[in-house]
Amino acid sequence: SKVMLKILQAKFQQDVNCELPDVQASFRKGRGTRDQIANICWIMEKAREFQKNTYFCFIDYAKAFDSFDCVDHNKLWKILKEMGIPDHLSCLLRNLYAGQEATVRTGHGTTDWFQKGKGVRQGCILSPCLFNLYAEYIMRNTGLEEAQAGIKIAGRNINNLRYADDTTLTAESEQELKSVLMKVKEESEKVAGLKFNIQKLKIMASDPITSWQIDRQKMETVTGFIFLGSKITANGGCSHEIKRCLLLG
Repeated sequence: SKVMLKILQAKFQQDVNCELPDVQASFRKGRGTRDQIANICWIMEKAREFQKNTYFCFIDYAKAFDSFDCVDHNKLWKILKEMGIPDHLSCLLRNLYAGQEATVRTGHGTTDWFQKGKGVRQGCILSPCLFNLYAEYIMRNTGLEEAQAGIKIAGRNINNLRYADDTTLTAESEQELKSVLMKVKEESEKVAGLKFNIQKLKIMASDPITSWQIDRQKMETVTGFIFLGSKITANGGCSHEIKRCLLLG
């Protein structure tokens, strides 16, 4: 029932929030796209203040709107356990997903019913929390924190900013950004079967960079990017965003 799901969500969200870092802003109370826009602007401002180079990679996953379907149930239960979610909550979630079946409608009718072993429940209030945990597991497996990768500001390393599956990687050098990007690519494919849409990946840097290729496809280098609805430029200026907003009315 909806009442039970509301109660389960309230308890589950508390545990999930304890596991999620500040760099993930989606599906969290009091957080939104504006926070990540402010964060990336703050990073660029502080980098200029401390005379640091900034390198950003804006990741686009293939079939981004289908990302919720990448969640493998067996892996999900393992992730819940590893991240310290209480057993009684995991058990309730397992029961919620037990015996799920689906059918596919085609031009010739519908297929036989089959068991579903992947994907989170469409429209369920618990699904965003589950996806956030799954995405966090991918990032933890990259080992970026242990490697202390990223832009070092205010005593911490910032190597990524996330809003659901919109992921931005950050680094202080071209070589470091390449290393971070390949680690995230490898873990995304291994853990969730998520592949980059390389044609839509964008690189933005404060200094000129060499031409990049991944899987024999060239990556585009840009001087500006629409980040979660706001125009971000390599020089950190806001004139382009002001003009864009005026044109949009």
